[in-house]
Amino acid sequence: MKKKNGRILAAAVALSLFLTLGAGCGKTESGGDGTAVIDPSAVETEESSKDSERSKADQQKLEQDIEDGYLILVNKEKENHLAESYKPDDLEHVKYFAADRSEAGRYLRAEASKQFQKMVEDAQEEDIEIVVTTAYRSYSFQSTLFNNYVAQKGEAEANKTSARPGESEHQTGLAADLSTGEINYRNSSDFGDTKAGAWVAENCYKYGFIIRFPDGQEDITGYTYEPWHIRYVGKTAAKEIYDEDHPRGVYRGK
Repeated sequence: MKKKNGRILAAAVALSLFLTLGAGCGKTESGGDGTAVIDPSAVETEESSKDSERSKADQQKLEQDIEDGYLILVNKEKENHLAESYKPDDLEHVKYFAADRSEAGRYLRAEASKQFQKMVEDAQEEDIEIVVTTAYRSYSFQSTLFNNYVAQKGEAEANKTSARPGESEHQTGLAADLSTGEINYRNSSDFGDTKAGAWVAENCYKYGFIIRFPDGQEDITGYTYEPWHIRYVGKTAAKEIYDEDHPRGVYRGK
């Protein structure tokens, strides 16, 4: 993997903190379903020149992405949990998926699905295969998954690698786990060492995705390294995370 990927992953934790802990990100307000959303008027900037650096068009895109819920806060904090009944109303079937995984997990929100398909097809032009193993998960599916991990390795260890029901970004329809035939379609940290994993880390921002749980950032994200797990946040936020270094690990989106 290229050296630059380390910077990409380090930068990706910027939004991880924004989404995981909500620290330094301004106010949040409750959506109609009780979920936390970002108040664009209250999101602070790390540098006073930030607004002037971003074009008016990009600023408008970011605000629209916030309005559309692409930067929804879902994490271990109680106020950022999803209700059991929460389900996006614009889920669309993902075209490229691992054939041996559940059909129920082959969905993303419409824009995320569209951008994922474009990303996969662009990678294919370089002879790189990328597929979804699981994307959208219902509250009940996540409950079953987490309980299975608890039974296998205990609650403390399960909490490092799997979200409790209501704490999973998969329920938003904006997160996807990826794999490739290079590792027999497993979800493994080995994905980061494959051609597919390197390509995703280098290019996913172009399609509005970030690597959600970077290596070495467990204390910030609350989860171990997952190079296979991407999160859609919109192209403006994703590119800024890719382009910039955030020494405190905080992305401020205004």
